[in-house]
Amino acid sequence: MSYYKAPPKPLLWRLRSQERRFILLIGDFTMSTVALVTALWVWAQTDQWLSFSFQFLIERTPTWFYILPFVWIFLLSEIYDIRRASRRRDTVQGVGFAAAVSIGLYLILFFVSEPNALPRRGVAVFILVSSALTLLWRLFYIKIFTAPLFMRRVLIIGAGRAGSAFVKVIREMWPLPFFITGLIDDDPDKIGCEIFGYPVLGGSTQLLQIIQQSNISDLIFAISGEMKPEMLSVLLEATEQGIEVNTMPVVYEDLLGRVPILYLHSDWILRSFTDHAQVSGVYEFVKRLIDLLGGLIGCIFTILTFPLISLMIYFDSGGPVLYKQKRLGKNGEKHIIYKYRTMIKDAEKDGKAIPAVENDQRVTRVGRILRKSHLDEFPQFINVLRGEMSMVGPRAERLELVEELQTKVPFYRARLLVKPGMTGWAQVNFGYASTVEDTTIKLEYDLYYIKHRNILLDFSIIIRTVGAVIGFKGQ
Repeated sequence: MSYYKAPPKPLLWRLRSQERRFILLIGDFTMSTVALVTALWVWAQTDQWLSFSFQFLIERTPTWFYILPFVWIFLLSEIYDIRRASRRRDTVQGVGFAAAVSIGLYLILFFVSEPNALPRRGVAVFILVSSALTLLWRLFYIKIFTAPLFMRRVLIIGAGRAGSAFVKVIREMWPLPFFITGLIDDDPDKIGCEIFGYPVLGGSTQLLQIIQQSNISDLIFAISGEMKPEMLSVLLEATEQGIEVNTMPVVYEDLLGRVPILYLHSDWILRSFTDHAQVSGVYEFVKRLIDLLGGLIGCIFTILTFPLISLMIYFDSGGPVLYKQKRLGKNGEKHIIYKYRTMIKDAEKDGKAIPAVENDQRVTRVGRILRKSHLDEFPQFINVLRGEMSMVGPRAERLELVEELQTKVPFYRARLLVKPGMTGWAQVNFGYASTVEDTTIKLEYDLYYIKHRNILLDFSIIIRTVGAVIGFKGQ
């Protein structure tokens, strides 16, 4: 069989997700560095002995001041998600949150340090200038880098269940991460049809010609069943021509931060997931140190606020103030957790486990406040100190619900491969799961975290959780 061949075309302006993140990082670092220099210059103008000079930088500026750009970039971690970075509203909120946390951290340091120990003017100028410059740069990025010139042109290989579901997911995203030209499938009954508005352009025999005619940059392989040898051959030839080929699960994870569990083979856990879920001993050690530090700070805060919260609960709905519940931890081990009571007494009169839902009518008036601020979870810091939970991980779930859900949701028990967490990737990206469909989405987030977990991701989740507490975004 003879295929039409064409020389590879350079695709310098068609940016991948990783390339977009790198551009964002370089831009943010440049803006924060300019803000640092500006802050040092303004600070030097008020110095009665030294002006803005090398001597001033050595003698007057503390070492930690030069770390401010890195702290600023870390606080922007939430808007390195390509979808959020492409939306003006999320960008403004992300920069605003970074500025608010920066001010909060500085005020804490200001009140616990010795008088005149901190350069107030320098820090204030840095926060103001970095916020303004970063916002301007991010809006420029949205205006320029989401233009069609920089979008990759994609063909979906497979118009079956997996391919159709993937097209539906992409179609509902805004802004679009790439431009879908159409789909390819060897089933003659599908050729000429439309899948959610996108045409099935042809089969494997026409693939290389369609790539040339439509100036395709990427192929996304979304065939969940058996693939014909002809399709494999033409995909290999496409890669030789410089076309990038990715699988649907990989792109799905990259775009959504979730694992597409409904479109994976039943042996995926053994063939792929368990290998990816392995982490280094260094990560486990550092994570435990973070848990001990976070658990200690959390317990101190819980002790300090316990009298006030207890009185609020008691005068609103009587006792008890705390309630305990048996939950499953790592490898299915059972442990008891404590929480502030936020529901009416006997919320489960028949003893049957009833998952909490959004706007749950069983929640008391004070309970709504505690849930919005996540203060109801704070007694669980004792579980973190004891090693039964971590600061970050999947939500600790009840035995009855696990036994029920593992019969309805694929791979559900895989979330027990790691310790449950006070907060987690699913918690910061999704609300309460009141249906099996919602539970499936939350599990997709949980499995993504288990597969990709690292210290940077953990810190990002903690920062977003702090934002949810400050912004009363709990439920």
